[in-house]
Amino acid sequence: MGRLSRAQLQERNRAKVLAAAREEFAARGFPGAKVDGIAERAGLTRGAVYSNFPGKRALYFAVLAELAERTPRSAAAAQPGRTRRTALGAFARAWVGRLPLADERGDARLGAYLMSEVLVEERIRMPFAQLMKVDAVLLGLAVEQLRPAERLRPGGRERLVGVAESVLTTLHGARQLADAAPGFSEPFHVVAACERLADLDLDDVWDPPHLPYVPKARPVDEEWAPPGPVTDAVSGRPVRLDGDGVLAVLGLHRLEAVEEAVRAAPDGAAVTAVLVTGDPDELVPLARLAVAEVVACLRHAFPAAAWPRLRLVYDGQGVLADAAGVPAVSDGTEAAVRIEGGRIVARADGRGACHAAAVWRVASADPGSADATTMQGSAQVTAMTAMRGSAEVAP
Repeated sequence: MGRLSRAQLQERNRAKVLAAAREEFAARGFPGAKVDGIAERAGLTRGAVYSNFPGKRALYFAVLAELAERTPRSAAAAQPGRTRRTALGAFARAWVGRLPLADERGDARLGAYLMSEVLVEERIRMPFAQLMKVDAVLLGLAVEQLRPAERLRPGGRERLVGVAESVLTTLHGARQLADAAPGFSEPFHVVAACERLADLDLDDVWDPPHLPYVPKARPVDEEWAPPGPVTDAVSGRPVRLDGDGVLAVLGLHRLEAVEEAVRAAPDGAAVTAVLVTGDPDELVPLARLAVAEVVACLRHAFPAAAWPRLRLVYDGQGVLADAAGVPAVSDGTEAAVRIEGGRIVARADGRGACHAAAVWRVASADPGSADATTMQGSAQVTAMTAMRGSAEVAP
């Protein structure tokens, strides 16, 4: 057998470190685990561990992300929910089915210290809060595509991200109690509660960004040369990014802005969120973990037609951001481009950039006219009040 290249050797050592870390965390818990113990289990030096991960917490997030992403992702749910209530019930059953039982130890309780590590620093809490927003958007968009058990009140289809937030709050609470007070909560009661939340009336209406404070997308004519296929975290499949649509580059403090692009983009336009951060070693694994847990349950519970028309791509090295003309990124980044015919035809930066890029064509119909702002506002109202049918996640 030939000698391994440097990249292959590094990948093999990284896999060894992850496997050893999983064993160490399962045996000793996060507080008791030692980097020296991980190195010994991996048959590597302490320096080799640190050459792959900056510290124990980054390793912990990476181990949890790997476990969450291993859940099989079939093309569609075998028995998906057909109404909001049945889908939320199936989602909750999938969630509680992953919770540890009272007498389980080891791998089953690896995630017991996640929240304590999230809470320890503001730089972890802020991205985690935004990741929860993304999870709620993914779930809420899926629920909106299903018919309610009863007729809605006149006026059309509501925004159901608030309902999704209530469901996720219930399920995350169940997880915390499963770790802190094993056996306390009855899983069937948790599922029943989530089913009933489908009928919760929160008067949740989308409020588009106020026009005076939204930056206008500026027309450009630039080459769009994205790298080869990348993995979409929602579908779990490789996708190409050379089709028409909106591409949003979002730091982990600005993730909630992706909803603006999804709701304002034209029918059939692909919407891709490129997640960037100034701390990829710790925060990209945290993002992978947060999204993978919700996506696994979403795909178990909802028919393919209800899956959100949103692609999520992790860009820890900033390669995609650079291709989109956003070379300097941070957790506060919000930038978006509109792609048509293999060219970048418009771009926007700062708060409101996702919305500006998504509605650019309407606003650009006659950018010098006094009616341009009115036309843009009409497009917002149409896009936000009439929920569109879903598109395939793969191009």
